Amino acid sequence: MKKKVFVSGCYDMLHSGHVAFFEEAAKYGDLYVGIGSDKTIYDLKARKTVNPEKERLYMVKALKSVKDAWINSGSGILDFENELKALKPDIFFVNSDGDSPAKAKLCKELGIEYKVSERIPHGDLPARSTTALRKECKIPFRIDLAGGWLDQPYVSKYAAGAVLTVSIEPDYDFNDRSGMSTSSRKKAIELWQTDIPDGDKEKLAKTLFCYENPPGVKYVSGSQDSIGIVMPGLNRLDYNGDYWPEKISSICDEKILSWIEQHICLVQLYPRHEDYDVFENTDINETNASALSLAADNCWKNIIDENIDGFGKSVTESFEAQIKMIPNMVSPDIMEQIEKYRNNPDVKGWKLSGAGGGGYLILVCDTPLEGALRIRIRRP
Repeated sequence: MKKKVFVSGCYDMLHSGHVAFFEEAAKYGDLYVGIGSDKTIYDLKARKTVNPEKERLYMVKALKSVKDAWINSGSGILDFENELKALKPDIFFVNSDGDSPAKAKLCKELGIEYKVSERIPHGDLPARSTTALRKECKIPFRIDLAGGWLDQPYVSKYAAGAVLTVSIEPDYDFNDRSGMSTSSRKKAIELWQTDIPDGDKEKLAKTLFCYENPPGVKYVSGSQDSIGIVMPGLNRLDYNGDYWPEKISSICDEKILSWIEQHICLVQLYPRHEDYDVFENTDINETNASALSLAADNCWKNIIDENIDGFGKSVTESFEAQIKMIPNMVSPDIMEQIEKYRNNPDVKGWKLSGAGGGGYLILVCDTPLEGALRIRIRRP
């Protein structure tokens, strides 16, 4: 008997990359496809699919490499869990941008082999992705490398310090509420539709910050979000008790930006939940804020010096200072994923995307990790 192979995904705007992925998976046995429902995709990506679930199901089932397909009954990134347990496949096959520790853990618990695709396009056809084909929006995301939370006056009033951000190209359809500044990016899309306009980038960032935080707003989003999205390259934002930084220092040197790209990768965790309250049990004081500020200073220096060991150490120190102040940033599940990399000699440091918990685990690595996502920093 042939082995049973299972894959799961959105499969919107069906293209040659999807077909090649299915053909690669089908080499291992009979292929079964779980498709994310319209509601699941909206909850994860905060956008509607181009093609509704019935149409996506019809097209996937019509492919000769697919034995059977269905709409998954669950929600979230493990929306296929019920179907996986019922099917009992021999192999769960995933794309590199769909790889996640949660999926690997579930397969291990169920005794299912977990394989990651090599993403080989068919013949001489170009590699395709739905994100690239949509071309609906070129507005970047952002990640903070160190110092996150110091853009809030209730933290920087204890110790002035810097937040280090990089503006990253939207090569992946990053999950909503995952610490990639998705809420600020939505506001940027409302303002500018498809890309950051020409002009003074700091003024544009301030425009976005004011648009996202009108008078009377209950919670003021940190300005590192708007600055990190709008201003290309690596940016150091120095805060001293105010919402806007006293100083912005930008690095767009190709050598340094390429060096960062070579040593950063992302591992998908899960989006933050709607009812998630990061501000319970906080311990914000001078000692912890000073430790965060010092770690950001060290991170900046190590990036400029291209010191990979120091870079990784300072990123981890920044993360540890964050969770001392705001313990709800992490959960036992997140710490379990971090432990998997703690003794890996190629992994020099780690933190979470953004400062609100969940989302993506950012790893500082000697060499890129297999299956992890790579980033491209936006150039001017």
